[in-house]
Amino acid sequence: MNIWVLLVLILLSYLLGSIPWGYIGVKISTGKDVRKIESGRTGGTNAMRAANFSVGLLASMLDILKSALTVWLAKAIAPDQPWMHIIPPIFAILGHNYSLFLIEKDEHGKIRMFGGAGGAPAAGGAIGLWWPSVFILLPLGALIIFGIGYASIATMSFPVIAILIFLYRSLRFGAPWEYLLFGFLAEILILWALRPNIRRLRKGTERLVGWRANREE
Repeated sequence: MNIWVLLVLILLSYLLGSIPWGYIGVKISTGKDVRKIESGRTGGTNAMRAANFSVGLLASMLDILKSALTVWLAKAIAPDQPWMHIIPPIFAILGHNYSLFLIEKDEHGKIRMFGGAGGAPAAGGAIGLWWPSVFILLPLGALIIFGIGYASIATMSFPVIAILIFLYRSLRFGAPWEYLLFGFLAEILILWALRPNIRRLRKGTERLVGWRANREE
């Protein structure tokens, strides 16, 4: 792949990832700024808290799609270069977590970029790399969210599940082993974004969702 084509693809992937669907959905449906509510993130879980389940679900689906789209585009441009397939969704996650469209200065004058934690675009990247992943990732993610009750654990689990999928496919069917690297890089980005959640999990003060949250209300 030509270096200029790759740079354009990276920029486009970051811009697509930067589209804050949760922010847009909450703003349109309620007029609220999702950045001022609960965790302040723009992902589907916080959009659900700020508006309702439908808004959160739609935001999550669109966040998945925007990342998958970057992979499909890379595959169309360079179908036989698996290394090139994993770079765009990583930049989509970066755009999602640090959105170019949600930049503002804090009270100290420092620039801050708002966004999500990267779970949905990480799932989208895996789905783009191998589309049947959707039938594994989404059911397991829903089970973790509504069974265990912690959206942060589900977010951290998506890349791990993807790694296991791609490891199996590589060993069993000779699928590109490079796809494993996508899972590891995505997990690093998500763990970095979820540092506050990890601290709350350790303290037992993390926010609950699903039936556990309803039970404790």
